Amino acid sequence: MATDRADRRLLRAGSGAGPGLRRPRRHAAPAARDAGRLAETAAACRAAGATVRETVLDVRDAAACAAWVGAMPEIDLLIANAGISGGTGGGSEPAEQIRAIFETNVTGVLNTALPAMARMAAQPPGADGVRGRVAVIASVAAFFAAPGAAAYCASKSAVQRWAEATDATERARGIRLHAVCPGYIRTPMTAVNRFPMPFMLEPEAAARRTLAGIAAGRTRIAYPWPTYALARLAGALPLRVQALLASRVPAKPVTGG
Repeated sequence: MATDRADRRLLRAGSGAGPGLRRPRRHAAPAARDAGRLAETAAACRAAGATVRETVLDVRDAAACAAWVGAMPEIDLLIANAGISGGTGGGSEPAEQIRAIFETNVTGVLNTALPAMARMAAQPPGADGVRGRVAVIASVAAFFAAPGAAAYCASKSAVQRWAEATDATERARGIRLHAVCPGYIRTPMTAVNRFPMPFMLEPEAAARRTLAGIAAGRTRIAYPWPTYALARLAGALPLRVQALLASRVPAKPVTGG
């Protein structure tokens, strides 16, 4: 991150898997529902020399998220990494899964990002004029409405669009937002998929690309470029063609959220 603060503080809301936190700052405060993955992430941060304060947190609980953010003395970077996935399994997507995906992937992002942005606005700016940054973990799925994973794609599109549009206005307050749109990453979330996942990345590689994009000040951080390009191309096709292509591969399985 481009900042002159001596003590850099990173908050991360979300599970231990994924691109959010593999290269911790001097102070890290990871939070997640899964205590086991949270412990693994905290241990990795400590091994890298960071001071860690982990919290078991459900991002669907707005009050708990606000309290978690409010307990931090200062925030340089919040990574809104919470997310769940699920698809149709080749049938109709269950209503409870659809609601669970939106409650975590969209409402959960806002529950952590909004109080963090309020805190950042009151912080002194760094040498670059930035008071704080919010990185929202979206997906290349934001650019292609896959019929086999409708709720997931829609949720990722929502947070990607929100982060990019909000970045344009929040710069006036010294706050930057970054929409991180990775392709396939080897995590438990992708392990259940039965369709081709080209250009699969390991979490460490995804984390490096995410942090490099943030350091470079990019609003949209999409990688790897072949997967991103394919998603943009597929999303530009006529809807009938998209549906035809989607019917040729297995649908994302139902996970129940």
